[in-house]
Amino acid sequence: MNLESLLISQDAALLGVLRPTLENIAVDVQVCAAIRPANDLLARSKFDAVIVDCDDLQGGGELLKALRGMQSNARSVAFAVLNGKTSTQEAFQSGANFVLQKPLTPLNATRCFNAAINFMVKERGRYFRHPVEMMVKIILPNGPELNTNATNLSEGGMAIRVVGKLPKEGRAKLQFSLPGSNISLELKGEIAWSDGAGHVGMRFVDVPQSSQYQLDRWLTERLQNKLPRRLQEYVSLR
Repeated sequence: MNLESLLISQDAALLGVLRPTLENIAVDVQVCAAIRPANDLLARSKFDAVIVDCDDLQGGGELLKALRGMQSNARSVAFAVLNGKTSTQEAFQSGANFVLQKPLTPLNATRCFNAAINFMVKERGRYFRHPVEMMVKIILPNGPELNTNATNLSEGGMAIRVVGKLPKEGRAKLQFSLPGSNISLELKGEIAWSDGAGHVGMRFVDVPQSSQYQLDRWLTERLQNKLPRRLQEYVSLR
């Protein structure tokens, strides 16, 4: 499972430096050469990193500023590529996490992405869903206890299978043990979605800090196991 990046640029020389640099650390590169299709792509797809050619692509600077307002990619790691028009300070004020300067050399690109890779992995972890077969006890407010099965788990919620219907209002108490561990968690959740056929998405709310730490650690271990070996080894050193 490689990380995913989007390069928004028409500069073939820039791509020539970035593609081998990113592929070396198991990051796939998708290229979009115009602003309108880039906006459409960012609206429907999630990327761990977004690289914007701010000075040599018309509208690049505006797209970088708009990125933080896009639901799918508001927290993606953003790279601004500059060529003498935009200052580094302006790029950071526009929402960039990292700045690259043209003409870009392989050495400078490597240094920048080496510094950024942990942030990209962390962003992947934020929406990573791990498939599970896990028993979950649901304690409804003023209602019965239900034993259900969870089918996937993320830092923000889980998908479960239920027989019958759950009340849409109110928060339920969720009790479960993380598979392959002796860690038991108790937290609250509310319905985020339901397909009417017994599949329900639960959003975690009011999660104790200790429980969030245990859940994030458990998920991070499983995410790293899914990453390519060269990326696993790189991240483990940091």
